[in-house]
Formats: sequence, structure tokens, C-alpha cells
Amino acid sequence: MPTMALDAAALEKLVSAAVAAPSIHNSQPWRFRLRPETSTLEVHAVRERALPSADPEGRALHISVGAAVRNLCTAASYLGRDPEVRLLPDPGEPDLLAVIELDRPSPVAASARTAELFAAIWRRHSARTPFTGPPVPPAVLDELAEAARAQDVQLHFPAGEERDRLLHLTAEAERRSTTDPERSAESRSWIQGPGAPPYGIPATALGPQDSAGRMPMRDYSAIHPAEHLPAAAFETEPCIAVLATAYDRPVDWLRAGTALEDVLLLATVHRIRASLLDQAMEWPYLRWEARDPRQGPGFVQLLIRLGYGAEGAATPRLSVADVLDTGPDRPRPAGAS
Repeated sequence: MPTMALDAAALEKLVSAAVAAPSIHNSQPWRFRLRPETSTLEVHAVRERALPSADPEGRALHISVGAAVRNLCTAASYLGRDPEVRLLPDPGEPDLLAVIELDRPSPVAASARTAELFAAIWRRHSARTPFTGPPVPPAVLDELAEAARAQDVQLHFPAGEERDRLLHLTAEAERRSTTDPERSAESRSWIQGPGAPPYGIPATALGPQDSAGRMPMRDYSAIHPAEHLPAAAFETEPCIAVLATAYDRPVDWLRAGTALEDVLLLATVHRIRASLLDQAMEWPYLRWEARDPRQGPGFVQLLIRLGYGAEGAATPRLSVADVLDTGPDRPRPAGAS
């Protein structure tokens, strides 16, 4: 089979797509390394940007990296490549989370949907404001669920009492996080002011709290009421998606991240906004309680809020040069020194 060399322009485009992925508190806990002998990218965890209080096991870190891997593969497909991904390829190197071979041309031309998903990579932003549009159509929800199933991950949409129960668990987790001094301090440390490094969440990307107290949005300002935005009226019949896996191993967390990003990109194509209600996932007991036995055995990885409304604010990203190791004999992205 013929191979495709990975030139500097393609390398920059691929890594730029990867770093546009969502990550917990926009921590961007990834680094990429190009192997000198092949067109293969390694994806490594950056533990220095982990959240030891909220994410002691690294579950959210793995989900974040999985989302970056999926963005990279979407970009590769758009550029005419046939990426081959191996997750956790080396048990002796636990921070090597994925290897992506990129030297094979795709046997088919990129589809119109692939082009739409690629364009959505840079338009996808978390929306932390109220949703004000009509309900998300069932046909679109089915499409989102199918995108998750393609990654061996389940996505379902609870309603009524089950949805209210999950919102209650999320509210309890939010209460615990904002009143726990260690977690509160960690959360606040990721809110960035002017001149801060290009990761974390700028204050301009934060949203209000729900004036009715129904929607438990994350309060990054913790217990400093003077910093809160004015409360606003959120949707009364929210659309909540539950992302779950059959098992709860690091490889399942990575797959949850790949499925999450496919869901978010497809939602963006449909002009649906999304935000993550992941507070309960940070407390083991509450995360366990989030399971719905009627959906069968499994482990909840994330709750996703979906709806129509204003586009979310962009958050900063590290540059390609900041996250890519190319080595002396490897192609360097434009602008790298």
C-alpha cells in the first residue's frame, strides 16, 4: 500500500485540531511526539496539568486526551489520510495514552460530513448560558447516540424523574465542591486573568447561575459571591445526555473522550450548543449513584447538557510549538523555532 509523508503543514493542521478539543478546566493535559522513522504521532499525558483534587485517578484527564485524539483523527480523514489508532499501546509507559499512524492514504475521498465535522472543530465551544430555543429534535438525538455507539460508548437521554434525579446529584456535587476548601481553591486556580498562560478558563467564558436553582451550573468562582454574574433563567425542560461505558478502565475513559468529541462536533454541525455537567463525576459515591440500572450495567462518564442558544465563548489554546516534540530530524510546524 502506498504511504503519505507527513509534511510540516499537515502536521501543524493535525495538532492544531487536536488541541482544540475540550478538556477538564481547559487544562489541555496532552503532548504530542512525532516518531522520527514514521508518520506516527504519540499522544502523552501531561500530569503537571492534572487536577489532583477533582480528578485523582486521571479519569477526566483520559477523557480529555481521548477528545484530542478524536479531533486529530477527524482532521486526518479530512486531509485524505486513514488514521490507525492504538490506545494505551505500552503498559510500561502509562503516560503514553495513544499512538496514531498517519502514513496511509484514505481509500475513499473525505465525505461532506467529514468536512462539516472538521470545520466544527474550531466552532465548538462550551456554552454556559441559558438555552432558549426549541427542543432538540429526536432524530438529531438518535444521530448523536449513533455517533457514540460507533465508539462503543452509550449515550441516552433521561427524562422526567430520572433527569431530575441526575440534576439533584449534580447540584449536591456542586455544593460539596464549592464548600470544600481544597477543591474550591483548585477550581479557582484555573480561572485566568489577563496575561495568563494559554490554558484555563478566562472569566469572560464563565456563565451565570440559574435564578430558579434548577440547573446546577459549575460555579468556578466558588464561594465568592461578589464575583458572580447576575443569575439568569435557564431552560425548564433541559435536554441531558448521559455518556456511559460498559467498563471503567483507562481505555474506557479514552473511548469516552473519543465518543464525547464525536457527539460534540456533530451537535455543532446541527447548531446545537453543549456544556458538561460533570460535577457528580468527581465524587465517587455520587458518580455511582448516577447509574440507571434500567440502562443495564455500565459506568457513567459524563452528563452533557444540549440545546439551542448563544454560541459559547472561546477559550485559549496552547500553540502547536508548545505541545509538539518533533526532534532534530523531523518536520517542524510553521512558526516553530
